[in-house]
Amino acid sequence: AIGGDARLVVGDLSSVRTVRETAERLGETCPRIDVLVHNAGLWPNRRVLNEDGLEQSFATNHIAPFLLNMLLEPVLLKSRTRVVQVSAGLYVRGKVELDRTPTGLDFHPIRTYCDTKLCNLMLVPLFAERWKDSGVAIDALHPGVIRTGLGSRDGGFTGLLLSVAKLPMKRPAAGGKPVVALALANDRGTGRYYHLTKQQRLARVATDTDLARRLWDHAAQHTEPS
Repeated sequence: AIGGDARLVVGDLSSVRTVRETAERLGETCPRIDVLVHNAGLWPNRRVLNEDGLEQSFATNHIAPFLLNMLLEPVLLKSRTRVVQVSAGLYVRGKVELDRTPTGLDFHPIRTYCDTKLCNLMLVPLFAERWKDSGVAIDALHPGVIRTGLGSRDGGFTGLLLSVAKLPMKRPAAGGKPVVALALANDRGTGRYYHLTKQQRLARVATDTDLARRLWDHAAQHTEPS
């Protein structure tokens, strides 16, 4: 068991404004952060724009962890934090069109989740390079297919299909094990991708460094203080 006190910090990761508020509360509550796990995610069934004009799952799955990393960076550097980005193996089905994906002009009730997880994953190597030799490590991990409410649908054929598909999936506690194992690992490797507990090379779709840089610049532009 891991000792220590638990303090709840409630955060909203739906917009730039609310992520900034969440980061401020985290900074006030946690002057030291040993492990930061980005696990929040959305799989919507319809296109919804947030207050920033971004498609909601793009904002929560991609922009929010980017901005949290940037806002908490002073604490991460001081703490020599291990950052774990919970990813999804479905990133291999993703496609990014920077003139369409951020605002959901290419929205699809299944593929958009894949697109946003791909966007997020492509920035992990860039953060690893940014924090090189700083003591901060960042890795991404696919925890397996877990039986949660992610992607739940109210009725319809897609909802029925997803409900049936979830029946043989692992329970959330099982999905948490590889995340915890990576978070508490003794090695200080960084910029890696894991499928459960096995390190894997990223699929070609996630290794376009030019697109990754443009995704970074896009995220930076859309999270600058107004």
